[in-house]
Amino acid sequence: IYNIEKIPRLENECNETLTRLDFKPNHFYFLERLPPFYLQTSMLNRNLPITLFFKRAFSVQLKDPSLYKQKALINGNWVSAINGKTYTLRNPANEENLGQIPDMDANDTRVAIQAASDAFPAWRARTAKDRSQLLRKLFDAVSNNAEDLAYMMTLENGKPLAESKGEVTYANGFLEWFAEEAKRTNGDVIPTPFSGRRLLAVRQPVGVVGMITPWNFPLAMITRKVGPALAAGCTVVLKPAEFTPLSALALCELSQQVGIPPGVINIVTSSRQNAAAIGTELTTNPIVRKISFTGSTGIGKLLMKQCSSTVKRVSLELGGNAPFIVFEDADLDQAVAGAIAAKFRNTGQTCVCANRILVHTNIYDVFAQKMAEKVAAMKVGNGLEEGVVQGPLIHKNAAERVNNLVVDALSKGAKAIVGGGKHSLGFSFFQPTVLIDVDNTMSMTKEEIFGPVAPLMRFSSEEEAIRLANDSTVGLSGYFYTKDVSRIWRVAEALEVGIVGVNEGIISTEVAPFGGVKESGIGREGSTHGINEYMDMKYICWGGLNEKSVE
Repeated sequence: IYNIEKIPRLENECNETLTRLDFKPNHFYFLERLPPFYLQTSMLNRNLPITLFFKRAFSVQLKDPSLYKQKALINGNWVSAINGKTYTLRNPANEENLGQIPDMDANDTRVAIQAASDAFPAWRARTAKDRSQLLRKLFDAVSNNAEDLAYMMTLENGKPLAESKGEVTYANGFLEWFAEEAKRTNGDVIPTPFSGRRLLAVRQPVGVVGMITPWNFPLAMITRKVGPALAAGCTVVLKPAEFTPLSALALCELSQQVGIPPGVINIVTSSRQNAAAIGTELTTNPIVRKISFTGSTGIGKLLMKQCSSTVKRVSLELGGNAPFIVFEDADLDQAVAGAIAAKFRNTGQTCVCANRILVHTNIYDVFAQKMAEKVAAMKVGNGLEEGVVQGPLIHKNAAERVNNLVVDALSKGAKAIVGGGKHSLGFSFFQPTVLIDVDNTMSMTKEEIFGPVAPLMRFSSEEEAIRLANDSTVGLSGYFYTKDVSRIWRVAEALEVGIVGVNEGIISTEVAPFGGVKESGIGREGSTHGINEYMDMKYICWGGLNEKSVE
């Protein structure tokens, strides 16, 4: 970056700057036009624990600075990309430079896969109690570092700090749950139809698991996969989303601190440019025996196709198009609160977001007015600011896509009663929006909006509501509000989704199975079922038991 001929001049500038600035311990400083190698030396000479520097002026305050990593983890070592390349990570709220992340490719991935393979025999040989205790230590470490983890999550993802804190708690629940489930991977003794034989079924770890996780829940989507995999005795190669690697890297640092052996968890980072090459290596390398992916339906289909070449097991948690039904007998205030929670959490960027809000025609106008009042009061801004409940979308292209969906709806007769476009804050901010008079001709009823836009549709009967709700190729989650107990059973059973919220807008928990039907994926995460996704069932037939041994 720096021309070596300019170092003396820059060194003078450094000395002047160091004199002017009041550097504080346990901070990271990212400084414009100051050479990192010189600053680092200067800081060490001043006995200040500051070790990472970049080109852009920025300060990151952490209680444990070691959690802020800009290297990948392979076989217990923090490494750069073999090709030497990096990409710039930016804060979506202001496009500040958060650091340079290794831009790895298939070569690094092969090294990570081999490291996971080498670590697998010793890890699977550990007792279930040993693995359980290490996972519990990781749970404790995450709990002790929750503030730092939440702060970094808001920096890289943009979600309000309160939501980031909530995600850390939610994510850690999977580590706690699967630490306990590690000791419950029971098999079966099967009654035999044959004299002199005993039949058993045992469960064993699949092997090396490749994981690809999204940016919208940069910690929870990792622990929901890594927790059961490690509990089962598998080793892992993880590819986090290019926009949110810091949370994943921090978790890996904590895993090292608590003593999880080298090679059990490996992480490869990359920009979008190299993501396909890494995905191809994970899905086609015969050493990898399972792929777990959370993301779009289109990418999930591609990965599934690639996995067919080696007949890998797959777990896919893919896109949704969640209906949120408000029947005429619903408690409207409760329903509005549930719709707000289901729609606007994480600025509308969740796979279980209410994507189509279906309201009975008799209460439509009142519901719309109540919801509009709540949405209009939402504070939008940088997630680190006090009182902010809606942060930016993950990047400008995401904001542009949401805007295009709104423009399409407005052009076909929808009306915006709150918001309706990009926010004056710029960057990737979008106005929290409520649209009325939405119908099935509009693109947003067929696609995941993934933004803070609530489209309100009308229905006149229970049958029509169910028909509209099921008019989708995907089926991850669905919600409905009613006081009628008989209707609760009818609608819950009729909705073609994997998860149903009845009079409730927040449905995710580590103790319940999470997953969809139709094109929303394969398999379940969380609950007692989650660990089974990482284990093979083996049948053992033991014969010759009627024969007496001869002494």
